[in-house]
Amino acid sequence: MNKDTFLNKIVLFSDQLFRMANSILLDDEEAKDCVQDLYLKLWEKRNTLNDVENLSAFVMKIMRNLCLDKLRKKRVCELEQKEYELKHDEVTPYEIIEQKDMTKLIKHFINQLPELQKTIIRLRDVEGFEIKEIAFITASNENAVTVNLSRARQKIRDRIQKTLNLKS
Repeated sequence: MNKDTFLNKIVLFSDQLFRMANSILLDDEEAKDCVQDLYLKLWEKRNTLNDVENLSAFVMKIMRNLCLDKLRKKRVCELEQKEYELKHDEVTPYEIIEQKDMTKLIKHFINQLPELQKTIIRLRDVEGFEIKEIAFITASNENAVTVNLSRARQKIRDRIQKTLNLKS
């Protein structure tokens, strides 16, 4: 694919791409950056684009994935910052062990959940995604995400309560 064909076929989607990126990222500048990143990726793979059946769907799917990757990276940085702050607070060794044990127990209970509930609770409580974003990622509606999240949390709460009562 040459430069003119690329411009005519790919840049044609720029408004749609920006709107999609902005709806996911909720930031104009990051959405513009993401669109530019997409153009760069597509330009590097321009020779294989002629083989794509539905170019618009292909381009939009890549845009969605780039935006979700950007959100994940942003959340990881925020979590690392929080983790750093927590490590530098005054915490006793006993509290650290207790927190690690509780984290291990919760992870164990999360892993026992049905797959959809496990995915939803991880996206919401570990990764920090919003309900709307989780609905988009899991191809569910927001109400179903809320119900599954509530059920998953309740199951974990019940199992923790049962475990702690048995140990007392």
